[in-house]
Amino acid sequence: MITAKVTSKCQITIPKEVRKRMGIQPGDQLEFVENGGLFHLRKYFDDDPIDKWVGYLEHLAGQDPDDLVREMRGQ
Repeated sequence: MITAKVTSKCQITIPKEVRKRMGIQPGDQLEFVENGGLFHLRKYFDDDPIDKWVGYLEHLAGQDPDDLVREMRGQ
């Protein structure tokens, strides 16, 4: 059994083993889901996880992909 202690501010530290097994990283969102009086903790995912990357490479639009790869490789 893995446990965590609640602080005076009602906060907990998620134990390392739980973070590792769930793949929890800083900045991740978690949600508490109630089912039959029990709460389950799970990672929260937006409806479309790709949305956060839309437009990320917009500044590279129109450039030749081969040139970009050569530049990244330092050639």
